[in-house]
Amino acid sequence: MKDLDRNKQTVRSLYEEVLSSHRPELADELFAAEFPGGAGGFVAAIGELLRAFPDIRYTLLDLVAEGDRVAVRWQWTGTYREPFRNFAPTQATITDTGMGVFTLSGGRIVGVEIQTDRLGFLQQIGVVPAIPGLRAAVSSTPRT
Repeated sequence: MKDLDRNKQTVRSLYEEVLSSHRPELADELFAAEFPGGAGGFVAAIGELLRAFPDIRYTLLDLVAEGDRVAVRWQWTGTYREPFRNFAPTQATITDTGMGVFTLSGGRIVGVEIQTDRLGFLQQIGVVPAIPGLRAAVSSTPRT
């Protein structure tokens, strides 16, 4: 049970301390050396998102651990203030959802698979036309 709790805390720290608090320097403590690209690779991959949404805040909706894996489902909200992938900012408040499965060893992240609602995101930033009534509501009651 101790390892499961430690693994969950590592993933929770990634979302709460690194991503929501915009403190990428803390990522080094959470990722193992064998993570592809290291902590810097992960931070670089999400850096453009953090710049485009400087007030982004993640809410963990589900956090489940079993064996060496932690599954997380999240929702984030932020204001689209800077360009993202060459698309102009709209100053709109955007909400997106996603989930990830993290693999850990010794309490550090060694792998991750992430899925996000990219279509909903692109509709909200105005890149793809929205179709009324097709965006599913997300349960925002955390169960971690």
